[in-house]
Amino acid sequence: MYEIKCPNCGSVFQVDESSYESIARQVRNEEFAKEISERTAQFEREKDTAVKLAKTETESELNEKIAAKDAEIAKLTSQLKSGEDRTRIEVNEAVSVKDKEISAKNEEINALKSKLGILEAQTKLAVSEAVAQKDKEISKQREEITLLNGRIETNDKTAALREKTLKESYEDKLKDKDEQIAYYRDFKARQSTKMIGESLEQHCETEFNKLRAAGFKNAYFEKDNDARTGSKGDFIFRESAEDGTEFISIMFEMKNEADKTATKHRNEDFLKELDKDRNEKGCEYAVLVSLLEADSELYNTGIVDMSHRYPKMYVIRPQFFVPMITLLRNAALNSLSYRQELSVIRNQNIDISNFEADMNDFKDRFERNYNLASQKFNKAIEEIDKTIDHLQKTKDALLSSENNLRLANNKAQELTIKKLTKNNPTMAAKFEELKNGE
Repeated sequence: MYEIKCPNCGSVFQVDESSYESIARQVRNEEFAKEISERTAQFEREKDTAVKLAKTETESELNEKIAAKDAEIAKLTSQLKSGEDRTRIEVNEAVSVKDKEISAKNEEINALKSKLGILEAQTKLAVSEAVAQKDKEISKQREEITLLNGRIETNDKTAALREKTLKESYEDKLKDKDEQIAYYRDFKARQSTKMIGESLEQHCETEFNKLRAAGFKNAYFEKDNDARTGSKGDFIFRESAEDGTEFISIMFEMKNEADKTATKHRNEDFLKELDKDRNEKGCEYAVLVSLLEADSELYNTGIVDMSHRYPKMYVIRPQFFVPMITLLRNAALNSLSYRQELSVIRNQNIDISNFEADMNDFKDRFERNYNLASQKFNKAIEEIDKTIDHLQKTKDALLSSENNLRLANNKAQELTIKKLTKNNPTMAAKFEELKNGE
């Protein structure tokens, strides 16, 4: 409970907590609203006062600035007037000087005009002479152009004729190629799968044998029948010089298939195996003679270098078989002298290596015999030492036996009847009886 004293009558009364809170809230709200109202009125008064003061100060500063500007304008006006007078005088002086310069320039211009007239006359004369010279040069150039046009026309006719000839030659070659392709296709169509591959090999062998006697007298061209490594190529070409130096070797693989084969092979399918065969048989080059991928523009252009995949490897069509051998052979002939020199050096190295090997073998065998002889000699010395030791022991034993025999002999020599019968009355009596019986 709370006690509240009335400010008017002075009486005291009690209120509960909720009533007290209600009264306090009313008093607080009224005082708060009153205080806000007073402060708002005070703020409005202060604002009006500040606005009036700011207006007064602004008007005062503006008036001062206007007065200063008016004074400055007056000063500048005065300076401008005096400057205009001075400028007018300077302009008059400059005009006078300029008039004098203009008159001097007019005199110079008149002199130049007279000189220009002379120069124009000289120029006209020079121009007329130059034009005449130029006309002569132009006429000469026209004659040369006419001559060049005649040459160009002749060259055009020659070029057209050459183009026509090349076109006809190309068409003939193309026709021959088409006929050859048609022949191969017809040829393949009439053969079995095994005969297709064998026929290409026979074709290449026949083409080479046509030229063997004339151009490849020292060449070896035979089928590769060595399959010890698990695979083999089709043909191996080797050629040597007169001294036996081999300067070129080629591993050939021939691939063909029927046009109606379901699974078409590609040339790249056989390159890895061909490179392996080339390395195992010690050949320098590898060439795939192929009729696969008949529609490929790459392989139909001619000789295809596959060195980016495998070193010194090429893919060709059958018609390039002999040209390919000739091309590689001629290139290898250029390095034959170097190969021969290298072969001589290699043989010299082989001789030196053989001499060193023989000498090392002799040293090894001599060392082995020396070691055996040394071992046997040491063993004989050991046996002799053992024999000497055994003989020494035998000698010592014999010497010991001799000493024992000597002692025994001495003892035997010292033996007498008296010593034998001493302390033995029976034997003494016996000897005495024998002595008496005699």
